[in-house]
Amino acid sequence: MQAQPTIRNEIQSWRLLAFIAVVALVFIVFLSRLFILQVVQNEEWTAKAAENSADEINLPALRGLIYDRNGVVLAHNVASYNVVVNASQLPDDPGATQEIFRQLSQLIGVPVSQSEITLENPYVPCISDHGISQIAEYAETSTPYQPVRIKCDVDERLAMIVLEKAVDWPGISVEIQSIREYPTSSVTAAIVGFLGPVPAALEDFYVEKGLVPNRDKVGYAGLELQYQDVLAGRNGQRLVQIDVAGQALRDISPPIEPRAGRSVRLTLDTRLQQAAEQILVDEIEDWNAYFGEQRYSSGVVIAMNPRTGEILSMVSYPTYENNRMARLIPFYYYNQLVNDPTNPLLNHAVGDVLPAGSVFKLVTGVGALNEGVVTPDQIISTPPKLEVTEKYYANDPGRAREFVDWNKAGFGHLDFIHGLSNSSNVYFYKLGGGFEDEVPAGLGICRLGTYAAAMGYGSAPGIGLPDEEDGLIPDPTWKRINQAESWSSGDTYIASVGQGYVLATPIQVLLSAATVANDGKLVQPTLLREVLDSNGNTIQMWRNADGDLVDQPVDGAFQVSPFQPRLKWDLTVDPVIQEYGETTVRGCEPIPGQKKTVAPWVFDTMKQGMRLAVTEGTLVRQFEGETISAAGKTGTAEYCDKYANALNRCIPGNWPSHAWTVAFAPYENPEIAVVAYVYNGNEGATVAGPIVRRVLEAYFELKNIDSGAVPAP
Repeated sequence: MQAQPTIRNEIQSWRLLAFIAVVALVFIVFLSRLFILQVVQNEEWTAKAAENSADEINLPALRGLIYDRNGVVLAHNVASYNVVVNASQLPDDPGATQEIFRQLSQLIGVPVSQSEITLENPYVPCISDHGISQIAEYAETSTPYQPVRIKCDVDERLAMIVLEKAVDWPGISVEIQSIREYPTSSVTAAIVGFLGPVPAALEDFYVEKGLVPNRDKVGYAGLELQYQDVLAGRNGQRLVQIDVAGQALRDISPPIEPRAGRSVRLTLDTRLQQAAEQILVDEIEDWNAYFGEQRYSSGVVIAMNPRTGEILSMVSYPTYENNRMARLIPFYYYNQLVNDPTNPLLNHAVGDVLPAGSVFKLVTGVGALNEGVVTPDQIISTPPKLEVTEKYYANDPGRAREFVDWNKAGFGHLDFIHGLSNSSNVYFYKLGGGFEDEVPAGLGICRLGTYAAAMGYGSAPGIGLPDEEDGLIPDPTWKRINQAESWSSGDTYIASVGQGYVLATPIQVLLSAATVANDGKLVQPTLLREVLDSNGNTIQMWRNADGDLVDQPVDGAFQVSPFQPRLKWDLTVDPVIQEYGETTVRGCEPIPGQKKTVAPWVFDTMKQGMRLAVTEGTLVRQFEGETISAAGKTGTAEYCDKYANALNRCIPGNWPSHAWTVAFAPYENPEIAVVAYVYNGNEGATVAGPIVRRVLEAYFELKNIDSGAVPAP
């Protein structure tokens, strides 16, 4: 029998020991790491594990409503129905799923299969064009437990049919979404504005406020933008535990319920707003029909209570349909609005800076009377034109320049109230810039500027709209910086009649007339009457220096809810008028500590002149047979913008002009002031005058209806 071979271990012992050492080291490393994770960093990793299994669900808040002064709804929320798919609930059988898709397609009109979802062609809810299968596949791979929209904004009847059939269509349902609706649409669009998705550029800002991009909407214009924080409320939150697929299992903590937005009631009267818009449109269309071409394209009408500052109507024409923006903003429509030369997205009542023309003579008149430049009874010669030597500095020999009157025959000799009622340019040239021995020292640009500011020009009035502009009351320093040229005496002459560099918004023009009507009291204009909670109770709120509404009063803030008339100043009591030295060439240098008031008789005289304009002056034809005594002022403001220039209409000495008229009534105790402006309207009395009269009549007719009085025959 053969002997078995002996098995010899030829592995050297040191190699075996080395292997054992390496294995032991590996185990030590793993055990050390396990110890660190399980013991040392236990709390940290436990928190991360909890975080991975938790999710925050943002709960949308209901947006507040917007009402007019009489409770008419201007903006509210309505239900919108979206057909959605929940991928986790679809049948496991692909054939059954496709049969559901086929039946759903026949009902809602979305193809079963169309246009694959790619990086170049992504899925965008309610906007992109994909088939049901592609949307369901996207839902399964991205958010299987969250509803994904197949078709948005279906009508209620179709939504109810889908809900009924959803019993046999697992995974298919209807999502009810709150969207904005504007019952008064274009009539109040320039004031109310509209909503849109959270802009990408402001995403971080709105996320910090608790909003969700691609779901929540924010204000894009008007009061929807201005009072975004007030109307939007505060979104709620649920902290839930989720499984690995993202399905919510339970609430980890009690949910934070959303807080509905607050509602706002405006000073606006929708009835007067509708009437004013129709009056403006009728006049524009009638004149265009008369000329046989679209000569007049846009305009503004604003009505205000001069004693309280309440805006009763504010028409900016042309405007837009904000209801077309309610569900999504159509690109073609928005692009059309943006490229429209009349700029319908702008609220021209507060955001358009324009040459004021002769309505600015109210400022010149108040200043000239109060400074003693002229007395009410002083007779001044008003020939057809005025020739003066225009100078740019004290010893400038100057050059001759003509300043013409609108009345080519001249007015002869006028006292103050007739100069105002006839709106004589030559008369006010002399008041503003002086003329020889007749008016040795005119008002001058520095003093003209302080009276303009005191009557509402030169700064945004703070009415509570995002479009507000400051306008421009120029002075020598402004011209030197912006025009690289010294101020001339001619600049003062044309500024005295609201031309040259003087620019104003229609609301500022109205404020100047309201100040006269209110005997020198300039009140804070407002559109906001009160802020309401979800139960309709009035909430106290203040407007701070930045124009935002706050719950607590801070330095510089004033109460806006509930509404209380706010007097900015009374020019007959408060020393607002700054006194200046003779500094026209160098600039307007105020005399420190030297401010004064306006004598009450100045406003009495101004009102007499405005009343005379209606009874025998520039507005006599337009107000013939008036039933309510009114006082007013017309304006014809020359302009040359890019559109007039493109049509070669900017001919020196014969520029095109805008039409203005401002008036208040009753003359004895004014309760309404109205301004009308028509772009390229030429003659203020002829075009804008009838608009103002008709709006005044509409106001008093509505007042009679409200009081139950029988209108006068």
